[in-house]
Amino acid sequence: MKQAVDFLKDRLNTPPAVGVVLGSGLGAFANHVENPVVFPYEKIPGWPQSTAVGHAGKLVCGALASTPLIVMSGRAHLYEGHSIDKAVFGVRVMGKLGVKAIVFTNAAGGINLSYGQGSLVLISDHLNLQGTSPLIGPNDDSLGPRFPDMSDAYDAEFRVKAKETARSLGFELPEGVYAGLLGPSYETPAEIRFLRVIGADLVGMSTVPEVIAARHMGIRCLAISCVTNMAAGILPQKINHEEVLETGARVRDRLLALLHALVPRLGA
Repeated sequence: MKQAVDFLKDRLNTPPAVGVVLGSGLGAFANHVENPVVFPYEKIPGWPQSTAVGHAGKLVCGALASTPLIVMSGRAHLYEGHSIDKAVFGVRVMGKLGVKAIVFTNAAGGINLSYGQGSLVLISDHLNLQGTSPLIGPNDDSLGPRFPDMSDAYDAEFRVKAKETARSLGFELPEGVYAGLLGPSYETPAEIRFLRVIGADLVGMSTVPEVIAARHMGIRCLAISCVTNMAAGILPQKINHEEVLETGARVRDRLLALLHALVPRLGA
């Protein structure tokens, strides 16, 4: 990690204040960063490669409305075979570079019947059902405490700002609880019924380890899910990744408008 941090520090004129992590089919925002400096992941020492379809695999550094910004266009997932440390590598590098706030985006399956396909939903809390944590093993005191509090994993003030911003753009942002599963298979209808019973509104295969690692470092977090499909058993149709990418492309402009207006408010 130190090599990656040193590599980027040597090449960046301004330390980033806000980070953004872009999920499946949601990478268009990276093309709107001002004065971008682009680093393909394979050029950064130790950075895990993103093999998932719809993840560009590049780090974009620049600004947005004078807010210094660093954007991960693509992430590493556990289902790709990465270790948990690699899955949160980018978040930890961001923290070491000085980032104080991160916006996570992901593609998610909708469990809550009030959501429609293509909805944007704020994550208010999560269920870690991936069977692991980035904090397992000896604690690195330079990152954070042994037993970090997670009662405010998804920053309440940031969520208020996100709702206000969405409302100013003409739409509402509902909230929901995100269940993080290992994948890569989509869930069975029985698993979705179970998730609904235990309080999940959304389901996906990312974000949870990253948020745990970020909060361990004291980084404030906001997460936005794009409901790219309704979860298994809710509609009489099968789920495929092409649908996920198509829906992400369809809601691209709404998400771009939200991030453009919101991200500078988080760096203030």
